[in-house]
Amino acid sequence: MTPADLSRTVLHAVHRAVAENALRAPVPARVRVERTRPGGSGDYACAVALQLAGDAGLPALEVARILRERVAAEPGIGRVEITGPGFLSFTLDAPGDSDRAVLDAVREQGSAYGHGGALRDEVLQFHHAREVRAAVTADAVRRLVVSQGARVRISCEEAGEAGEAEWGLLGVTVDAYGTPPVTSPADPSAPLIPIRPVPAGATAAELLERLGPDATRWGLLRPASHDRAPLGDDLLVQGEANPLFLVRYAYARTRALTRGAAALGFTSAADAAPYESPARPLLDLLADHPRVLLAAARHRAPDRVARQLEAVAHAFFDFHDSCPPLPSGDEKPSAAHRSRLALAEAAGTVLAGGLSLLGIRAPAHL
Repeated sequence: MTPADLSRTVLHAVHRAVAENALRAPVPARVRVERTRPGGSGDYACAVALQLAGDAGLPALEVARILRERVAAEPGIGRVEITGPGFLSFTLDAPGDSDRAVLDAVREQGSAYGHGGALRDEVLQFHHAREVRAAVTADAVRRLVVSQGARVRISCEEAGEAGEAEWGLLGVTVDAYGTPPVTSPADPSAPLIPIRPVPAGATAAELLERLGPDATRWGLLRPASHDRAPLGDDLLVQGEANPLFLVRYAYARTRALTRGAAALGFTSAADAAPYESPARPLLDLLADHPRVLLAAARHRAPDRVARQLEAVAHAFFDFHDSCPPLPSGDEKPSAAHRSRLALAEAAGTVLAGGLSLLGIRAPAHL
């Protein structure tokens, strides 16, 4: 069971409790679960009972007991405890099961890992200025919310920067031009949602000529929309100080590991051996990836995806250096190598999928 699976399980328990009149409270849009902090109980913890207590008119401990009854028997959950003022603490069935579930989910879903249907009932219409950063940001937000099931239309103001024809080279399309209101054919009542990042200070043509499409998109999307976008030539530096290079190099390295393993005659296996402690930060980041994508979609914040990819890349290299996925010298491939390779390949899949949502290529060779 992954953290995303556990979150959905707890949310389903809330729905059941409300439907059965055991709780009288609004059902939240989502339930957040987190790794238990040092000294805590179980593998994951959740504060949903405290969140619901006020509306339910019940003590948080009573709400927690109601939810525990509905969660404890779910597959994949070994034990549910109530701690403190009403926290739910979850112990999964067996050590390593959640890790294997995450890697299995990445393997099965590929670059769509982390996509979901949380926004499937939403019809959204974004409207932006005719300016390159606004256009690229709106395009990335579109990709994110579509990955979570929403239907989207984008409209653009009529007057703006020169060189808009270059937007297509950045992967940007616009559904309609004109000042508001421009309505969505899917839902004429859908309100316009403005996309208004700090302008780039350069046209698409100027940025493409100097940086190319991938570095331009990263430079425009990596900062939060209310911050100025640094668009210097350091975006092209082939070194680990450049976050874009680090992320793409990490992906390329995962592909090289797969090729190297094939040359040595072995493949990955997520359940071949338990993961060593240096793998934990990377495993936790991969498990958290669906939550990050959903939060980025809800908050219209592609910069969150970029920061997640940077964290995954750093954790991958730390893991790679501490626990090499390939044998060296006369060493023979072992179960540990097969499990390490599975984790490396999962990291590569997440990196490629995240870059794709930002509209950036993930080259297999750098």
